[in-house]
Amino acid sequence: MCLLCDDEKAYQAYMNYLDAMERQGKAADPDKAMDAVLDQLEAADKARASDPANDKTLSPFFCSPINK
Repeated sequence: MCLLCDDEKAYQAYMNYLDAMERQGKAADPDKAMDAVLDQLEAADKARASDPANDKTLSPFFCSPINK
């Protein structure tokens, strides 16, 4: 749990996961919950990193597609 306490986003995601499991009437295993939350956060980071709008390595003269 200490890993999550240092990161407010991770802690909030963990608590939301536990709440969702509780609403479904399931007892959440804390270790499995932490693994699931960390996997979700890693997937979100990868998705953000693969978005060309967030690519910081591009030249300032690079023309990004216009978001409509």
